[in-house]
Amino acid sequence: MRPYLPLLLVVVSSVAGCAARSKVSTDSSETGVPPPTVATGPRVAPPVVETDERDALPLDLEPVYFELDSTTLRPEFQDTLLQVAEVLRRHPEARVDVTGHTCELGTTEYNLALGQRRASVVKDYLRRLGVDASRITTLSFGEERPLSSTALEKNRRAELDLSGGARARLGAE
Repeated sequence: MRPYLPLLLVVVSSVAGCAARSKVSTDSSETGVPPPTVATGPRVAPPVVETDERDALPLDLEPVYFELDSTTLRPEFQDTLLQVAEVLRRHPEARVDVTGHTCELGTTEYNLALGQRRASVVKDYLRRLGVDASRITTLSFGEERPLSSTALEKNRRAELDLSGGARARLGAE
């Protein structure tokens, strides 16, 4: 990697964070679905690759991490999900698969249910950002696919996988 590329990504992400965004309604009376639990705090934008004026997607879809035994969406992942929602709105043929994961603490049944709740929180957040629910699938792997055997916090996550036109247009495989 060229030494100036990380600096360029920081500059691009800070400029992209200043761009005007369309207002997303968060009135639960419109959808009948209560808003997902979201922690408050500073928002951190992920690095962005601009392919043209209409397409923006995080360089790699980092997992959305959760605290122990929690389904609260942390603020640092809200911008990532906003960018994913924007790409999905621009590409009606694209879909996203959300998988929920947990650490090894707890029973298998509990972890499968917790993983499903984590995937559902991400799905609900994307729905509230305007993505049609039929384009989002969820699945829980519970504790079955750990990222780390020593850093358990890395296993408490939801992963997103884009498929369809958005990936093809943006050069993903």
